Amino acid sequence: MLNLESKTVFKIRDLGLIRYKDALDVQESEHQIVSSGHKDCIILCQHHHVYTFGKSANKNNLLISPPFLKSISAEVYDTDRGGDITYHGPGQIVGYPIINLRKHGVGVKKYVEILENSIILALADENISAYQITGLTGIWVGKEKEVKRKIGAIGIRVKQGVSMHGFALNVSTDLSYFKHIVPCGITDKTVTSIAKENGTSNIIQFTSRFLQHFNAQWDKALNLQLLNL
Repeated sequence: MLNLESKTVFKIRDLGLIRYKDALDVQESEHQIVSSGHKDCIILCQHHHVYTFGKSANKNNLLISPPFLKSISAEVYDTDRGGDITYHGPGQIVGYPIINLRKHGVGVKKYVEILENSIILALADENISAYQITGLTGIWVGKEKEVKRKIGAIGIRVKQGVSMHGFALNVSTDLSYFKHIVPCGITDKTVTSIAKENGTSNIIQFTSRFLQHFNAQWDKALNLQLLNL
């Protein structure tokens, strides 16, 4: 377990490279544990090649046939998170915070803001200027006149006041797998990775920075709540 230097300490579970279904089973187990009053948890992993559909997904956004899926060693799963279709694979850090938002009095909108800000701050540490786009989920890069490039996806679910699912950030991901889908249902933008943007691909380093920023952003939100009581 990784203890961060803060008033908030999350249990950290690093699952390494794991099939999506196996990680989902861990999520469900941790969700039950956190829902029963135990310590909040952040699950970290990378997945074997998989395409996942959110609850509002358009199945036509998967552009390839089952035989082709098999040829590229990719699986497909329907999920109960928000959003459309996305891809997970090696070289992509995936985070599943299992946090009792209800117990802490943190709303869903604020929680998503904390996730987004933490990723953006961690990317800034990599000298990558990232931001949100109004009306679109996820984390984006690209200057004013450039085609906007999605570097991170966010899709969550809150069940019984406890969060599930979370984010995926492309570090050294094989971006060719995104060519087989309409990522998140968006047709006029593209995808990118940390490696493509600045040539670095240290997942451990980025993960550490993300956890530090997430912990600080979370504590900041809790402290603001105390001030408003």
